[in-house]
Amino acid sequence: MPAQITGPMAASIPIHIGNDQSNNYRKQHKHSRSSYSESSPLANSRNNSLTFRPPKRHMSTPDKTIAITNASGRQAASLIRVATAVGYRVRAQLRNLEGVVATEVSTNPNVTVFVGELYTRHNPTKENKDVTQNGPIAGVGVNHDLISNLFRGAQLAFINTTFYGDEVQIGMALADAAKKAGVQHYIYSSMPDHKAYNKDWPSLPLWAAKHEVEEYVRKLDLPATFVYTGIYNNNFTSLPYPLFCMELQEDGSFVWQAPFHEDAKLPWLDAEHDVGPAIVQLFKDGVSKWKGERIALAYEYLSPKEACRLFARGVGRPVHYVRGPIEVKVQIPTGYREQLEALAKLFKLSETDPKRQPPYFGDMKLEVSCPTEALELWEGPRGLEEYAREMFPLEEEANGLTWMLDEDEVEQTSAADDKLNATTTSVEQLKLHDENEDDDSDEDEGLVMRGLKRDEEQWLA
Repeated sequence: MPAQITGPMAASIPIHIGNDQSNNYRKQHKHSRSSYSESSPLANSRNNSLTFRPPKRHMSTPDKTIAITNASGRQAASLIRVATAVGYRVRAQLRNLEGVVATEVSTNPNVTVFVGELYTRHNPTKENKDVTQNGPIAGVGVNHDLISNLFRGAQLAFINTTFYGDEVQIGMALADAAKKAGVQHYIYSSMPDHKAYNKDWPSLPLWAAKHEVEEYVRKLDLPATFVYTGIYNNNFTSLPYPLFCMELQEDGSFVWQAPFHEDAKLPWLDAEHDVGPAIVQLFKDGVSKWKGERIALAYEYLSPKEACRLFARGVGRPVHYVRGPIEVKVQIPTGYREQLEALAKLFKLSETDPKRQPPYFGDMKLEVSCPTEALELWEGPRGLEEYAREMFPLEEEANGLTWMLDEDEVEQTSAADDKLNATTTSVEQLKLHDENEDDDSDEDEGLVMRGLKRDEEQWLA
C-alpha cells in the first residue's frame, strides 16, 4: 500500500498509483454469442480459419479524461471499472486509501488519485469567507485546491456529492471549477427535494441538498445531465442497519421492515453493476442528446412485496415484508437520523392507499420512465433476484456473517463462538466519530462496514 500524503499539501498533490495489475470489468450476459451464428456458412466450413475471417475492426480508444468525486462510493467505483476498461482515463478523489474499494481504485493504472477531503477543517475567521456553517462539522471550508487540481485536463465529469462537509457549498464549488476548466459534459448524481413538488411533503435533508446543487448547476448553464439513482439492491444486509435490514430469523427466513406501502412501486438499481455502463453510454451519446435532462437510473420498478418475492427466489429462503416503523438499533450519524425521520413522515404508515404514496423521485415524469429510459442506456442490468442469488451471500460473508455456509463449512472456517464474535464486531464498529474530537482525529460522518474481510467501506455512498 502506498503512503498516503497528508497535511496541508495533500490537497494539491496528485498521487498516480499504477502497477501491472489491471481491474478489468467483465460484462456478464445470460446469453453468449459466438463470432458467427450457427446458420452462417462460415460456421461449418472446412476452410473456416483465421485466413478467411474478416479482419477485426480497430476500436478507437476514447481520448478523454473523467474527473470523479467520492471514488470509493458504489456509483463512482462502478463507473471507474467500466470507463477504464474501455480506455478512458480517470482523475479520482478519494477520502483515504483504506478499504477494498479504495485499494481497487488506487491500484488501477488508468487512474490518477487525489487523496483528501473536499472540505477543509480550520477555525472560522472574519478574513476567511470560505468557511461554512451548514455542514455537520463546525468551521468547515471548501478544499478549492483539490477541486481545481481534480478538473485539470479533464473533459468529462461524474460528480456524486456526499454529506461530508457542507454538501451545497462543495457542490457549487465543484460546478464552478468544472465550468472554469471547460468540462464538456458534467454528469451530476442528484436526488429530489420533495417539498419542491408538493408543499405538504417534507424535504429529505440529504436529498434536498443535492436538489439545491442541481439548481445551481442549471443556473451556471453547464453542459450537464442529472441522474437519479433508485434504491440500491446493495443496501440490503442482515446487519442491524436501519431501513434496509434484511433480518435473519431463527427459522432461516428473512424479514424486511420499512414504512413503504407494501403495494406501492419503488425504483431499484444494482449500483455496483449498472451505474458504470449507463454513465459511459451517456458520455458516448454526448451532451447534445442529454443536456439538462433528468434520468431515472432504475432497472426494476417493484413494490416491496414484489421485491421480497424476487429476493426470496434468489436467496433460496422465505423473505417477508412488514410495513412498520424504521428501527434504529445502532449508532448512526445525526444527519442520517434526520433523513430517516423525514422519510418516515414522507412515507407515512397511516396512508392506506398505495396510489397516494409520494413518488420516490418526487417527479412523476421520472417515475413513469422506469425502467424504459435506463434500459436505453444499458441493456444488461443485474436484477434484484440475480443480486440476491449471486452477490448478497458474498457481501454478507465479507461482513463476517456465516448464515450462508453449511455446518461443515462453518466448522472449517471458525468455531461456533466466532460466528457471534464476527457479527458483534461488525455491529459494534458501526461508529460515528464524536464531532468534538480534535482536528487530528479521523472524523467520519458515515456508517462504516468493518467486517473480517472488509477493512473499511462506506455504506449508502
